[in-house]
Amino acid sequence: MSSTHINHAHDHVFLGSAHDENAKRTLWVVALTVVMMVGEIIAGYITGSMALLADGFHMATHAGALGIAALAYGYARRHATSQRYSFGTGKVGDLGGFASALILGMVALTIGVESVLRLLQPTQVQFGTATLIAIVGLIVNVISALLLGHGHSHDHDHDHDHDHHDDHAPHGNDNNLKSAYLHVIADALTSVLAIAALLAGRYLGWVWLDPVMGIVGAIVIARWAWTLMGDTAGVLLDQTDAHVAEEIRERVESPGDATITDLHVWRIGPQAHAAIVSVLGNATANADSIRERLKPVHEVRHLTVEFRPV
Repeated sequence: MSSTHINHAHDHVFLGSAHDENAKRTLWVVALTVVMMVGEIIAGYITGSMALLADGFHMATHAGALGIAALAYGYARRHATSQRYSFGTGKVGDLGGFASALILGMVALTIGVESVLRLLQPTQVQFGTATLIAIVGLIVNVISALLLGHGHSHDHDHDHDHDHHDDHAPHGNDNNLKSAYLHVIADALTSVLAIAALLAGRYLGWVWLDPVMGIVGAIVIARWAWTLMGDTAGVLLDQTDAHVAEEIRERVESPGDATITDLHVWRIGPQAHAAIVSVLGNATANADSIRERLKPVHEVRHLTVEFRPV
């Protein structure tokens, strides 16, 4: 049996191509969120508005989650070449994304419970002040979304990209950026729903619409949190990437002189996979030829081939 790697000497830095750019964008969004949070809390104390105080502390949870995303980028960069991590720190962002998903889920639960309580026991709402703050919050979230560059939209595109453009996508499969983006969008959603409900309450007398919109928002946010949790957990648990595994199997076995007996494919970074391929083949194949067949699979950045002759 022979075993070979795609390179005899190589590093294990598998950070995304836009890692540093995404880190800077996330830091800007953290700064905006913290400023908005502090402003709301101070204004709440000055005006005596519980609505402002509640929204300010709600923003604090998102600031914390966004802070986790920023810290994950920094940690991954600082320890990218550390020998402590066998396959580098490319999955630190997924760990941060999973933590953010948990926080997003708790935010959804809190909003849902509070909305149900207010639906059962209506409270006095300061429509004018609350509407103004919701509009300011929405503006901040729109700016934050633009700063993050809609990174989440690339994730699903590249999971099925047969032309292998992962290396050229600025945000492809970056679950850390996706988590930050979802927190911003969750805030924007609650602001939009709040504005609609507050206007309806002020001009139509539909006070009940405010908690109903809160329940709707909580359900949508909970679904986003669950999806993000599933995406990041799959990476953290080394879930097999079916598309890449299928392509590896096709390229190795299509000539008819080799059969894969064991195959492991998992993500080790936003734009990088590792693969261990065990092959049983006849005299026309060997470890080097198998490695050549797999060169077009650009998603695989760390390849180990084990070959056994028939």
